[in-house]
Amino acid sequence: MSAYTFQREGGEWPHDAWRALDRAVYRWVRLHGGDALLATTAAWASLADGNGDSALALAGDNRHDMPSLSAEDIARLRANALVSSDAAENPRPFVLDATNRFYLWRNYVQERDAANMILSRRATPAADDRHVDESDLDALFHGDRGVSVQAQRQAVRDVIGRRLFVLTGGPGTGKTTTVLRMLLMLQRRAPTPLSIRIAAPTGKAAQRLVQALRSGKSALRSHAAKPLAAEWSPLLDAINDADAMTVHRLLGYQPWRNAFRRGVHDPVAADVVVVDEASMIDLAMLRTLLAAVKPDATLILVGDADQLTSVATGSVLMDIVAALESRAAGDVVRLRHSFRAEQRLIAFNDAVRTGDGHAMHAAIAAASGAVVIRDIGTRRQVGESLLRWARAIAGDAELRPVLHAVRRDGDSASGEAESGNTSTAATLPLQVRGALAALARRQLLCALREGTSGVQLANAVIERVLRRAWNVAAETEWYEGRAIIVTRNDYAAGLYNGDVGLCLADDNGSLRVWFVAARGDSTDASSGGVRSFSPNTLPVHESAFAITIHKSQGSEYQHVAVLLPPEDDSRILSRQLLYTAVSRARESVELWTSDAALRAALTRAIERQGGLRDRLAP
Repeated sequence: MSAYTFQREGGEWPHDAWRALDRAVYRWVRLHGGDALLATTAAWASLADGNGDSALALAGDNRHDMPSLSAEDIARLRANALVSSDAAENPRPFVLDATNRFYLWRNYVQERDAANMILSRRATPAADDRHVDESDLDALFHGDRGVSVQAQRQAVRDVIGRRLFVLTGGPGTGKTTTVLRMLLMLQRRAPTPLSIRIAAPTGKAAQRLVQALRSGKSALRSHAAKPLAAEWSPLLDAINDADAMTVHRLLGYQPWRNAFRRGVHDPVAADVVVVDEASMIDLAMLRTLLAAVKPDATLILVGDADQLTSVATGSVLMDIVAALESRAAGDVVRLRHSFRAEQRLIAFNDAVRTGDGHAMHAAIAAASGAVVIRDIGTRRQVGESLLRWARAIAGDAELRPVLHAVRRDGDSASGEAESGNTSTAATLPLQVRGALAALARRQLLCALREGTSGVQLANAVIERVLRRAWNVAAETEWYEGRAIIVTRNDYAAGLYNGDVGLCLADDNGSLRVWFVAARGDSTDASSGGVRSFSPNTLPVHESAFAITIHKSQGSEYQHVAVLLPPEDDSRILSRQLLYTAVSRARESVELWTSDAALRAALTRAIERQGGLRDRLAP
């Protein structure tokens, strides 16, 4: 046997929670003259950053395992040569502010700059005349002055003269239609036509926004009782709905240098910038966005502040809404009334959003079967639920139609590239649109990617059942009825992260993967055009019968099943996670979880540590 023994390098740290990166930060501090206290604190700050916190609270409770430091220890940290009290005055690797928050330098600078730019926008004097004629509001709302549209009317009224405006609300509250009316009012009040840019954090979200705007424009013009007057038509036409733009594209992201072209010295050429699904924006992106929007332009942030926060650092929309609402200054409006035809889930969603367990169970009882909780305390129970779900998919005949007279590559009247043939509603077989609509009717959402309750295992089980039911060989990768989700943007093909496609054989027997086209006047797969691609031309993708809750943000389905880990100590569980998942459903929800995990999710709200909210609050 070897005489060598192995000892973990850095035996001075007993913290198993630390990642390799956190341990590397510890070593870096020690190698650069920092003592063990600073090295340990910096490693915890690195871990906190990895979990979305922009800062680490040194005194009192924090959501990590780091023990609270004494006043003497905090004073020692302040005296260290690697620590600054203000990164602008004396740039150093770490910052310890007056409230005992410990920052990595970049997080401190991003938070401080973002807060200063927001405060500067809010301090900009409003237009001399902010009065809005009620007759204009009546025209935009078809004469409706009811309670259900009061918040929407307020948003249209209040956006005038603002350099920053925030519109928040849950699914079905009319955020997009309100944005459209806000843009119309801004256009009407402007002395010259406004340049407007509309974007979202992901390509899929940007597409949905553009499609929703088209649908809203059509609804304004074709309203049964009081269509929008002809004098508004030029203003409506001036609102661009031809391009789906990501925030990265808006800001001119340059991957070869991992930086953005747009900024203070090269701002976005727009008078109004609208960013939808702003809950997905992280702290670094917020800072870049604020710097890139001209100081005299209007920035409108839209999203649901109660949804999941960004994957990266910060909870910026949540913090901005909380700070601005506390000031009641009119630059944030929260929409609460749901316009969904299906009302049975509204009380349930509200109870989940607020973490009220008693109200949630009362709402379930009143929902007449629209909400079902299935106990999955064991792996066997998870498997049984997956089998039941998979058999329902297998039994849906619309998912595998026989296609006829599908256009071939090169035949597209719109001149699309061969890898992405587009067919319009006039030429496309109804079966394809019906199949995509059927696919969008139900979706399994998972909190995790891996493990017994993760996306990977769920997709494997579901696809195994489908292959057997459809007589497909186990080793066959592509088969009719397979659903996939794109995980990387491909601008040349017009496919974006989050796009879901369905594999079908055309009338020549060739397998194609079909997607809802970005064009058309509806987000509904049953109307408008679709696009097809050869499987070997697709960007990076994965199976989509189950997707993560994060991937589902901004989407809606008729029926949703939510698979949560049954362990109540799972760190992934949170109220925002559960709310984001259940609010994707329009008609019914199944919760696959244990009672303990459900209680944990309801009671555990994400509260990322940082100072943005305090910097913006009065």
